[in-house]
Amino acid sequence: MAHQASASSAPETPAPGADTLAQLLADDIRAGRLAPGTRLPTHRDLAARHGIAVATATSAYARLKAMGLAVGEIGRGTFVRDRPLRHEWDPADESRRNAGAADLSFNHPDWPGQGEMLRDALRHLAAGGDLAALLHQQPPGGRRHDRAALRDFLARERRIQADVESLFLVNGAQHGLDCVIGALLAPGDAVAVDALTYPGFKMAAEARGLSLHPVPARADGPDLDALDALCRRHRIRAIYSMPTLHNPLGWIMTDAQRQRLVALARRHDSLIIEDGVYAHLAANAPAPLAALAPERTAYVSSLSKSLASGLRYGYVCVPPDAAGRVKAHIRASHWSLPTLITTLGTRWIADGTLARMEERQRGDARQRQHHARQVFQGMDLVAHPESLFLWLPLPQELRMDRIARALAQRDIAVSKGEAYATTRHAPHALRLGLSSVPLDDLAGVLRVVRETIEGFPP
Repeated sequence: MAHQASASSAPETPAPGADTLAQLLADDIRAGRLAPGTRLPTHRDLAARHGIAVATATSAYARLKAMGLAVGEIGRGTFVRDRPLRHEWDPADESRRNAGAADLSFNHPDWPGQGEMLRDALRHLAAGGDLAALLHQQPPGGRRHDRAALRDFLARERRIQADVESLFLVNGAQHGLDCVIGALLAPGDAVAVDALTYPGFKMAAEARGLSLHPVPARADGPDLDALDALCRRHRIRAIYSMPTLHNPLGWIMTDAQRQRLVALARRHDSLIIEDGVYAHLAANAPAPLAALAPERTAYVSSLSKSLASGLRYGYVCVPPDAAGRVKAHIRASHWSLPTLITTLGTRWIADGTLARMEERQRGDARQRQHHARQVFQGMDLVAHPESLFLWLPLPQELRMDRIARALAQRDIAVSKGEAYATTRHAPHALRLGLSSVPLDDLAGVLRVVRETIEGFPP
């Protein structure tokens, strides 16, 4: 529960200006003296405590919000924002962030109305007849009615016909990937991956002792001739694929490409692991691999990129003959999600909130890509107009680590190309996520990225 903040220490005279007062509050927040969720004094109370005008107090809070340290809610007040500092993240994590930094390293859906959406849902739950049930443990992989609601959504929105007994709720897509490879693969198994691929899969595969074999990329997707040759040379147990809005290159594989990938997997008896986390952004993409080859495809996705990254509502849809092994792995590793999380996620799926937010996000992604293409016009840029990220190769004489450090000094966090590379030598490039910076600020932040690159000495 939010609590009232004590007054920040400030000299009686002279009265602090807005910048000074904002810095005093920022220091208290960063030092932990004002905890996340703390309700700050009203504008009038803050002005009275420091002997300043209400307009000055208002300006101080505006500066605090611009620093990413506070959030204001009409009718409720101003609160210390809950945002982990950079040192709280794993230094090797692509998504490390810093309060006050412009975060281009991570795609976090952040849109007006998120807080009210959660508040309304919690009010609805609080008015329910069996509130204590939210404290009960669920069966491994989720309750049947939650999985049934998800099954109906996948059939309607993703063209995936899933059986409830083969559909499981997990703690986000990253956890879903780990459950699939932990249950269906063994240490030493060979897995085909794109030469540039999602870092989370790399980490999970390496932790499980899998052998990753990179597949070169073409301009429009993976080199399927190279994949076929790879499968002929090695016993490839699984193929990890992002056919719709590949991360980080943004391609959408054509139906013909998907049909050929499925044919290769069948010919060489390989499991397909399909990552559909960003698939909701592509309005007219071909059918997913899970619809083309349900007997050998494990489909993994979540609500992290469409509703909220902290919701941790993920799911996996697996072939029927693999369901028992996946369920056993879920039971052994984490058992089930918190009932409160699944109840919230299922409510938003069933009442159409998720579908509405995905439609809204598709429009938002197109706007953000438009800004990016304008800012980086004339530069080497790889992106799809419907995606929320882009791949920015650097001039040959520049190194990505030096550019990333220079941008960090300007409070801009980016991901380096090496995080995505499965080859020995990583391309010098940056991957920029576009959704965590407010739309009105995005073009300005991207211009700083361009200026930094162009102004950097070789």
